[in-house]
Amino acid sequence: MEYLQQTFSVKFEYKVFFTSGLFDLGNTCMEDFLLDNATTESVKKILFVVDEDVMKATTGLADKIRRYFSIHKGAQLVPDLILVPGGESVKNNEDHFHNFLNKINEYGIDRHSYVAAIGGGSVLDMAGYAAAVAHRGIKHIRIPTTVLAQNDSGVGVKNSINYFGKKNFLGTFAPPVAVFNDDNFLLTLGNRDWRSGIAEAIKVSLIKDPVFFEWLEQNAEALTARDMEAMRYLIKRCAQLHLNHIASGDPFEKGSSRPLDFGHWSAHKLEQLTNFEVLHGEAVAMGLALDTMYSNLAGFLSAEETQRVIALIKKIGFAITHPLLEVASDDSPILVGLNEFREHLGGQLTIMLLKRIGEGFEVHDIDTDILRQAGEAINEYAALNPA
Repeated sequence: MEYLQQTFSVKFEYKVFFTSGLFDLGNTCMEDFLLDNATTESVKKILFVVDEDVMKATTGLADKIRRYFSIHKGAQLVPDLILVPGGESVKNNEDHFHNFLNKINEYGIDRHSYVAAIGGGSVLDMAGYAAAVAHRGIKHIRIPTTVLAQNDSGVGVKNSINYFGKKNFLGTFAPPVAVFNDDNFLLTLGNRDWRSGIAEAIKVSLIKDPVFFEWLEQNAEALTARDMEAMRYLIKRCAQLHLNHIASGDPFEKGSSRPLDFGHWSAHKLEQLTNFEVLHGEAVAMGLALDTMYSNLAGFLSAEETQRVIALIKKIGFAITHPLLEVASDDSPILVGLNEFREHLGGQLTIMLLKRIGEGFEVHDIDTDILRQAGEAINEYAALNPA
């Protein structure tokens, strides 16, 4: 037998900027980036896609963007600002994906030009997927506007839309060329969206950083009171932990290990079952509570640390359980979700559990009887400790 062996590596590099008033004329953060990354003398285009709710909530945003690029010449702004709905609807309806591809084609956005997405994680997911497949890859700039996107999904390497009724069935691993976290956008959030992103900070602290978890315990009241200084620290620390993880081993998830999905296997199914009426962060909070209690009942995590985790989740203001998370029979929706997660990973189930706060470990099997007991224990805790 004869064969040729090919091996090569591709370096990915991008920066996550933290700023205020990204499109203020005196803020040169984006202009500096565009000029520093100019590859040829030709003028590069930039096409913006914007979450329509963000556009409504941010006074004068369209005028600010147009004025910014009339003064700063790092890229030529495409006349249209493409508006799309926020939330999972932009990923559930593939028409938004196709319409955005049409705009990329119509305005001649090539591989040296940019797609810039302003919005929450779902808008960034859809726009990033379109950018990744158009011309085999267009430069993608992310401008996250929610806590969840600024500290988690917006700084990562994943892009997707939902398909076949399954979350993130179509997607790519394609890093952005830059992420701009503008904290002014956080001022437009309602309390649910503000709180929702804190779940991902709890998650990453539980598996990566016990000191950060203690900080969250100490600052829970400030965070729920919308203290911006506390939120800036949370976002930057959480983003750093995510970036460190992405760079440390398996950024494109070639294996079955997905430690950053702690608490997510049930959360994804719950989102789908509620037609996404439960926000992602809210579902993750319930998933964290369930997997933490499972870790305890399976003999891995102490009762004291289990209590601390669930107490923090409740202190932030999250519900810790939902009827659809209960294991009532062998065909309960949550068990269907477990099998779907196994399938999504490629056949071998890999679930992150806790040994202690700040240290996770992987298992490849879930005992459904212990899972049922964990759900019952969470329900009992919620009944004894109402909000």
